[in-house]
Amino acid sequence: MGDTTDDTTDGPSRLGRALFGLGLALQASEDFRDMEDTVAYAESAGVPLPGVAAPLASGMMAVAGLGVALWRFPRVATGAAVTFLAVVTATMHDFWNADPDDRDGERLAFFGNLAMFGAALVFLREAYD
Repeated sequence: MGDTTDDTTDGPSRLGRALFGLGLALQASEDFRDMEDTVAYAESAGVPLPGVAAPLASGMMAVAGLGVALWRFPRVATGAAVTFLAVVTATMHDFWNADPDDRDGERLAFFGNLAMFGAALVFLREAYD
């Protein structure tokens, strides 16, 4: 009941979960690969305790991504993805406050995260079906 693979889910949904989850997990691995820059970026966005928050958020994204991709503990995994994206999208990619030189990149990241947030909400609903 929500803790293992659901064999009744159709192929496109499984593929979507796998792609979405792997995308999150791979992004987290990139964050870990260059944690110094990840922490500096969090600090520049005014995140409190960026040296703790950035690795914690990246770890949350990695675990959530793998959980969604493998559909293990889907309520926890999708809930973590929704939480991560809700917080990070608005705080880290607030293009409306960005310097003019950074505004286009932040806008692109914001809308990309917004799309992933929508997918995470759909998968969260699926986890409760």
